[in-house]
Amino acid sequence: MDYQAASTIKSILQKLNINHPRVLIDLEKQTVEAQEDDYSVDDLLEAAGTLTPERGKELLEEVGKSREEWNT
Repeated sequence: MDYQAASTIKSILQKLNINHPRVLIDLEKQTVEAQEDDYSVDDLLEAAGTLTPERGKELLEEVGKSREEWNT
């Protein structure tokens, strides 16, 4: 995408009060979805509070599966 097109889209999104640096635009559904910043596994676990080792392992596996799905 060239600079002018990106600037035009950014301007349109700002008028809609969408200021995230990354968005997903679905033209078929006519929706715009803000993409959240990526967080490290350590950040996620810290935000979750104290976990049992078993639950921590489960969450790490879920994150790994999600990342695999995102990369396909």
